[in-house]
Amino acid sequence: MINEFIQTNPRISIGILAMAVSFFISGVNSILLDKVKVKGLKDRQKEINKQIKENKHDQEKMMELQKELLSHSMENIKHSFKPMLITLIPILIIFNWIKESFSSTIISSSWLWYYLGFALFFSIFFRKLFKLP
Repeated sequence: MINEFIQTNPRISIGILAMAVSFFISGVNSILLDKVKVKGLKDRQKEINKQIKENKHDQEKMMELQKELLSHSMENIKHSFKPMLITLIPILIIFNWIKESFSSTIISSSWLWYYLGFALFFSIFFRKLFKLP
C-alpha cells in the first residue's frame, strides 16, 4: 500500500516523509536542548560579532573577542551533539529506505532535491512551532 502510494504520488510522498523527519528532529531537539542556555549563547555570539566589527582596527581586542566567540561556539556544539546522536541512526535508516523506494519513480534522479526543499520548509516551520533557538 505504501509502495503503491509512493509510485503514484512520489512528490507528495517525499513531502510527507520530509515533514515526518523534520518533526522528529525538531521534537527531539525540543525535548533535549536547554533552550534558554542555547538562546543565551547565540545572543552572546551576536554581541561578540558586533564588537568584532567595531574593533576592526584593534588586533589585540579582536583576537580576544574571537577567542571568546570560539568558546561559545564550542559550547553550542556540545549542546546540539546529544540530539544529533539520537536522531542520526533513525535518519540514516530512513534515508536508505527512501533511496530504495524512490529509485523506480519518476523522480528517481532528483528525489534528494525534493526532500531538501520540503525538509527546509518544514524544519523552519517546526523550529518556530517548538520555539527552538
